Amino acid sequence: MASVLVTGASRGIGREVALRMAARGWQVHAGVRKAADGESLVDADARIRPLSLEITDADSIAAAVGQLEQLDAVVNNAGIVVTGPIEAVSLDDLRHQLEVNVTGQVAVTQAVLPLLRASKGRIVMMSSVSGRVPFPLMGAYSASKFALEAIADSLRMELRPWGIKVAVVEPGSIDTDLWRQAPDTAAATEAGLAPGQRELYGTQLAGMAKLIPEIQKRTAPVAKVGEAVEHALTATRPRARYPLGVDARAQMALRAFLPAPLVDAAFARVVGGR
Repeated sequence: MASVLVTGASRGIGREVALRMAARGWQVHAGVRKAADGESLVDADARIRPLSLEITDADSIAAAVGQLEQLDAVVNNAGIVVTGPIEAVSLDDLRHQLEVNVTGQVAVTQAVLPLLRASKGRIVMMSSVSGRVPFPLMGAYSASKFALEAIADSLRMELRPWGIKVAVVEPGSIDTDLWRQAPDTAAATEAGLAPGQRELYGTQLAGMAKLIPEIQKRTAPVAKVGEAVEHALTATRPRARYPLGVDARAQMALRAFLPAPLVDAAFARVVGGR
């Protein structure tokens, strides 16, 4: 039986992937931070095996991986979003963004590589359109996903001698907590700014708050991401990248084919900048 470790499996994309691969007959090791989330997964599919896993804690990773006898794939899905203008993002928040979305993914990957080398397994990195196309007020998050893309590219070449395949999944706006809770996140970001910063970036923050409901109307179902991950895990020749959604493809095309000043101006206008 093929097996996969899915990090951040409590909800959203991670939960979708865990349930999908379990339904396909895989042994799913679901990385969760709370016991209740693991119980919820088991209630949904008794074939899923929850593992307590905090990807920023070396001891937690070692304990989780130590329970695995063999492994055919890892889906590095766990992640967080830090928003706000770069000028106003605290360095502690920036470090935490990179620690979770970059260092944590590498830490898990390093820990499971001996098992994947033995099985000629697969690695899936959950990136985002933000890993190819930066957007105003999302610089910290985009930086983490840009870094993840580079790490995946290097891994894909470095691990080629052992037949380990590496794929990157790049969703656009997906119907998950990230977008369902986006209005609250935007409000919290604005509330956390110093008065002077709020004045400087007020127009852009207002533009983003106005844009969020429009994006929420166009979010794609999480199953679309699950399908891409399933393909990356099971296809004889998985793709290096899986851009998902019309919005993701459109943004990538703009960045690829139009001059940077034009794209910058267009994105700035979207959020009320000049």
